[in-house]
Amino acid sequence: MTKFKRWCVTAALALVSVIGLAGCGFPGLSGSSSDTVRIASQNTTEQQIMAYMLQDMIEHDSNLHTTIINNLGSGTVSFNALKNNQADISSIRFVGTDLTTIMGKKADRNQKRAEKTVREGFKKDYHMTYFPSYGFADTYVFMVTQQTAKKYGLNNVSDMKKVAGNMSVGIDQIWLNRKGDGYDGFQKAYGYKFGEVHPMQIGLVYDAVAANKMDAVLGYSTDGRINSYDLKLLKDDKHFFPPYDASAVATDAILKKHPQLKPIISKLNGKISLKTMQELNYKVDNNLEEPEVVAKQFLEQHNYFEGSAD
Repeated sequence: MTKFKRWCVTAALALVSVIGLAGCGFPGLSGSSSDTVRIASQNTTEQQIMAYMLQDMIEHDSNLHTTIINNLGSGTVSFNALKNNQADISSIRFVGTDLTTIMGKKADRNQKRAEKTVREGFKKDYHMTYFPSYGFADTYVFMVTQQTAKKYGLNNVSDMKKVAGNMSVGIDQIWLNRKGDGYDGFQKAYGYKFGEVHPMQIGLVYDAVAANKMDAVLGYSTDGRINSYDLKLLKDDKHFFPPYDASAVATDAILKKHPQLKPIISKLNGKISLKTMQELNYKVDNNLEEPEVVAKQFLEQHNYFEGSAD
């Protein structure tokens, strides 16, 4: 895909997100070619890396063309793109998020049961196939600097209770009002609240805590900046956050139309560990490499996982 075409798709989706994915003729949305597979990606680094991996795998192993609908603002927006036939594959969906925000069910911290509920629900209600996990889970995690952890003896999330009233904490703005596994639920589970809570764009929290502008932040476990800043991850000792295993999701319509897609996507099942995803994200966020370059290099190193489809 040319840089100009990617720019067009990104610009199109910025407008589409505002108008709720209404029908339009933007490239990547209309599906003008019957052999073009449309891959939806949110605006996080790992979403974009995985979108390019899927693109490369599909174009390497088939005669199909692909286009990436990039920088979608939320899981709900990308879900609606699939539901409204404006995309065919979601590069990453998370079990815990889809259970609560899409299916409207209570958070379930039993990983196997949550996966079963989501997989069966997506198939029955939305005619979508939820693939097995890529092999990593992008879970919310509280983090502090090593100095703060040592100063207050912080290893678990429960350990913050003794100092929480005096802490300024940066959190993902989406998490603040989430039902079940959001801030309200957190206060009930852990029995405390923070002195100051600052909703922030998720990409800013790591810089904020590293620069001591925040005492602690809530971020994502796969983010490469955790290693960049040598941040201390606090263990969720009450197991509050439900499973957020990452998987590809495809519409049953596209899998029926192009049955070769299922074994191609399945080649990535269980192939990317948490450590690997952190390393790939690090290359983009810290080393400023392009997501498509990082994705392609990873696949080339593994020979596009030839012969490894489940």
